[in-house]
Amino acid sequence: MTDCEKILLEYYRRDSRLYEILLTHSRLVARKAISVLDKHPEIEADRDFVYEAAMLHDIGIFKCDAPDIDCFGKYPYICHGYLGADLLREQGLPRHALVAERHTGTGLSAAYIKEKDLPLPSGRIYEPQSIEEKIVCYADKFYSKTRPGTEKTIDKVCKSLAKKSEDSVKRFLQWNEVFG
Repeated sequence: MTDCEKILLEYYRRDSRLYEILLTHSRLVARKAISVLDKHPEIEADRDFVYEAAMLHDIGIFKCDAPDIDCFGKYPYICHGYLGADLLREQGLPRHALVAERHTGTGLSAAYIKEKDLPLPSGRIYEPQSIEEKIVCYADKFYSKTRPGTEKTIDKVCKSLAKKSEDSVKRFLQWNEVFG
């Protein structure tokens, strides 16, 4: 099994507020993702991978500009997924990289990226494809890094996603039918 905290500590200071925020968030997302598998044994997913991917999905946040969570990087926050994916590929974790790259919102379609003129590299898929990617993406929607430890209700998740697109809300609710 991959030592996720060891990997995170290659990029984060253990005693930093940002690391505490990231670790708290990642543990909660991992717990929620594993609870989906516990509740639904019929879902055929790689349990260890789901846990690891949940722990590493936000590894790229330190490269972004989000001062409210102590991120003082140069990139817009929307970039944290692909930036983290690049780090995970360098670590030799290509499957984990896909989870990082595809977890923003409920995924970002090529049309949405173009419509919003998002600063994301072309030629990549930014929507969850595998069951593991979908589970981590779903679990992630329940927790914010700005309010660590507080689980959002389904209604709050939907309200948050509605600010971006109705398609995101629909996709989340479809996942909730399967994972909830």
